[in-house]
Amino acid sequence: MATDCIQKRDEYIIQENKDGTKTTVRELQLEILEIMDEIHRVCVKNKIHYALIAGSALGCVNYKGFIPWDDDMDICVLRKDWPRFIEALKKDLSDKFYFQCLETDKKFNVVNGPQMKIRKRGTYIEEVNWLLKNRCTSGNGIFIDVVTYDYMSEKKWKDEVARTVLKVAMPFLVILDHLRIPHTPFKKWYMGFAERYSKKNENSSLMSQSISFLWVKFLKEPVFFKKDVLPFRLYEFEGRKFYSFNHIEPIVKKWYHPNCLKKWDGKEWVETLPVEKRNPKHTAHLNLKGETKKN
Repeated sequence: MATDCIQKRDEYIIQENKDGTKTTVRELQLEILEIMDEIHRVCVKNKIHYALIAGSALGCVNYKGFIPWDDDMDICVLRKDWPRFIEALKKDLSDKFYFQCLETDKKFNVVNGPQMKIRKRGTYIEEVNWLLKNRCTSGNGIFIDVVTYDYMSEKKWKDEVARTVLKVAMPFLVILDHLRIPHTPFKKWYMGFAERYSKKNENSSLMSQSISFLWVKFLKEPVFFKKDVLPFRLYEFEGRKFYSFNHIEPIVKKWYHPNCLKKWDGKEWVETLPVEKRNPKHTAHLNLKGETKKN
């Protein structure tokens, strides 16, 4: 009987170790899944609204789980739930995990992309990131990225003006970080600007990830209809159920490409991304059995 997702999962090597062993993307995914299980538990317990986004959302549709070569996981939390989310993590997150964000660590880099990283103890990961390094001294464990989902202006020019303000500010944040000059007030202004922008547009019919996340296509930043984003609903993912968008397909098609969804070839569902592009791209070094770089 045919299934409604892609079944073929090739093995992808993320790292060849000096002892001759190899670390696969799948091994990393299974570790990340432990973090996601814990996030789901904490959010359900505290009635926090979260959703899988980006490649994790696409994986829901195409594979009912991880895309086989995807070496990270991304979720969002609604802006209105953000303060409660931080408090819930402080109170209920298992000791096996820890989290980093500006609200709890002034060394957190706000222009790396996510507003928070939730990490697993006893592991180490170094990202492919030439711009900014993790300055938080609490650790470099494998992680899940968390961003807020915000309201966006229905007027494109207003949206671009707000984004441009932060794009102009970004190089100064990077320079100050590299010079190791304390700049916490500047970081707070940067994140506060994005929050104020969202609140100013709280009656809008459009939503997307925070404008503080700058790594999106210039003038083509994906913005979605609120009715497609909310309410979040459960999807099957790696044998359990996690939340994602209300109407997930139009969102991932706009985020990636109209042809990003699986195709039926007459016998089975198949991947549409060309083989040469199916590569893990976020991990430089990885150690799943220790908190230092693997030899």
